[in-house]
Amino acid sequence: MVNPATHTTEDEVEHANASGLTPVVFIHGLWLLPSSWQRWTKVFEDAGFTALTPGWPDDPETVQEAKAHPEVFAHKTIGQVADHFADVIGTLKKKPAVLGHSFGGLLTQMIAGRGLSAVSVAIDPAPFRGVLPLPFSALKSASPVLGNPANRNRAIPLTYDQFRFAFANAVSEDEAKELYETFAVPASGAPLFQAAAANTDWAKADGYYLILTDQAGGESWPITGASFILMHAESKDPSTVAALKFFDWAYKSGSKMAEELDYVPLPEKLAKLVEKTWQDSLKVDGKPVWPAK
Repeated sequence: MVNPATHTTEDEVEHANASGLTPVVFIHGLWLLPSSWQRWTKVFEDAGFTALTPGWPDDPETVQEAKAHPEVFAHKTIGQVADHFADVIGTLKKKPAVLGHSFGGLLTQMIAGRGLSAVSVAIDPAPFRGVLPLPFSALKSASPVLGNPANRNRAIPLTYDQFRFAFANAVSEDEAKELYETFAVPASGAPLFQAAAANTDWAKADGYYLILTDQAGGESWPITGASFILMHAESKDPSTVAALKFFDWAYKSGSKMAEELDYVPLPEKLAKLVEKTWQDSLKVDGKPVWPAK
């Protein structure tokens, strides 16, 4: 067993590969560190597996360090974190079982989708794209972050009461306080904003218009709704096709640029809905213009 007080991910991988045992990779969610899995890893190692608890990119070693430097958590997106875990798993000689909780559960499903795990267990996972409606409990747990759009670029801690609701609602008050002091750390706001945008019910929004942010103050998120491009449903101007080709390119190629500028990319399902509207509604000289010839 690797000493959990001094180990690194590289140490865990080396130990797992040398052991010949089936590896189990544990993926934590928001507001926690790899240390939150310590009790689980003992159970699995006692059962004959080798356990790995890699952190998210730049995770501090301890809760104390995390609280002292919360800025290291900011700007971590779901895709970046999934790529990080894929890289770690790619260094294992045996395909592992992967187990994750909350956003770690969502990442577990993404890893499974990439064919990198032999077995996948997602415990109470964050909803993946298209899961509607979001339950009240999920919305309440995310509200400390989503309540202020500026939090997209920050690392946000939970108060004890917020942690109690989200993580420790089935234990005693004393145990909940111990868990909060032992394990709770700030978390990146970016994944929650990504999940909220991806799971908005755009199909029921008239003209795909929804106010995603509506905050006052100097630090409010600068975008308060969708941008509109007005086009004639019936036109004689062939340049309509060129305009649609440009927006099609922007939908397909703009996500990376948006993330680099710290914006939430346009959800893929919304882009598909918009293009379906082009196909059904836009005509030049009485003929449909999309998909373009």
